Amino acid sequence: MTVTDARIPTVDVSKFSGERDAFVEALGRGYEEYGFLGVVGHEIGQETIDAAYAALRELFALPQAVKDKYTAAYGGARGYTGFGVETAKDSVHPDLKEFWQVGRALPPGVERHPKMFPNVWPEEVAEFESRVYGLYEALDNLGNRLLDAIALYLDLPADFFRDKVDYGNSILRPLHYPPIEAPETLSLRSAEHEDINLITLLVGSEEPGLEVLSRSGEWIAVTNPPGTIVANIGDMMQRFTNHVLPSTTHRVVNSPEAFTGESRYSIPFFCHPNPDFVIATLPGCITEDNPNRYPDSITADEYLTERLLEIGLLG
Repeated sequence: MTVTDARIPTVDVSKFSGERDAFVEALGRGYEEYGFLGVVGHEIGQETIDAAYAALRELFALPQAVKDKYTAAYGGARGYTGFGVETAKDSVHPDLKEFWQVGRALPPGVERHPKMFPNVWPEEVAEFESRVYGLYEALDNLGNRLLDAIALYLDLPADFFRDKVDYGNSILRPLHYPPIEAPETLSLRSAEHEDINLITLLVGSEEPGLEVLSRSGEWIAVTNPPGTIVANIGDMMQRFTNHVLPSTTHRVVNSPEAFTGESRYSIPFFCHPNPDFVIATLPGCITEDNPNRYPDSITADEYLTERLLEIGLLG
């Protein structure tokens, strides 16, 4: 398969207010064709992004013994997951990465779902919580706006997803891909996979490595121009829409920079529905030409659990 430099489409979310119909159409068509879009006009300040990146660089530079103190909190759902632990579905080689998972902080008085765990914060990194959770909240807000547009594209009310994600098990996952010391490795920084959730928002990285598999079978190299957030469809949305909005295979390859002592960092935000949300095929996405692929429904929590078992984060 060939790697090309073709660019995924970019949409300006600021136009959702004044040019709603055109924005919704561009977003939906882009997702149908690519599953990935660049998003600009999102109003997430660069200072918020820079503060979170500074915090994650401090975190991953800590001694391994310190990071290990925070390992496997709640089965890896929160806190630190070490290098080489996660293995992509259908891959036999572990990914060359380590990461930290941050979940939703529920307001006082809201009953916590058994799978909605409290966050774990590293005491060794000053202001880690405020800097990283500030980005979490900004991306959560942006995700809601994109879901509003997706709902309209699917001929649903604009607020359709709002009460289905308001207590969702969404995850911010700061990632560190360390330099690769063994060029002969069969592992990738992140093997080809599809995301589990509804939509993913990726802040950075401006470094090379991310590739998206096109519908024609070509790998498209994707970099984030400054100020652009990459947003892609996940498998839950694909299932909900009966593949009208398909998730797209992607990977992070071992680019030449990986062998020259350079680390790679990125921060994806995985937007999940509420754990008890029932993923049942949207009737409007079932047609004679596109019969229901998923006659059996499943809750978001059941689906997430199945997939976490497949990639080695539960078990």
